[in-house]
Amino acid sequence: MKITIKRTDDDFAMEAKNEDGNIIAMDGPPNLGGHNLGFRPTQLLLAAVGGCSAIDVVMILKKQKQKIDSFEIEVDGEKEKVEEYSLFRNITIHFKLKGEIELEKAQRAVQLSIEKYCSVSKTLEPTAKISYKVSVN
Repeated sequence: MKITIKRTDDDFAMEAKNEDGNIIAMDGPPNLGGHNLGFRPTQLLLAAVGGCSAIDVVMILKKQKQKIDSFEIEVDGEKEKVEEYSLFRNITIHFKLKGEIELEKAQRAVQLSIEKYCSVSKTLEPTAKISYKVSVN
């Protein structure tokens, strides 16, 4: 897996491109001289854990013949200052599903994703407590 990052202005705006040519815009916050032209890298980390788990959950629910009409995730992360950097210590993921979905199956799919399948959550696990909530309809 390879990602290429290219600076796109005289400040902190950058584009990250994957091997397939897909692009994500990144930037720093205005208080550091950024211009809000993209995600901050730590926001991408939260998006990554949500996206990774979303793929797992949808895959599991499809195998269980659950009909998903709407799927949304909110990811909230709390950072703690450690020396010169900050670490996510608490991450809460709220899965909001609509459709012909059994709550127990959705809860089990999320549990399997967070605790077993999602590579991003497993990567963050040593430093962050990841909790989740599931809402159906």
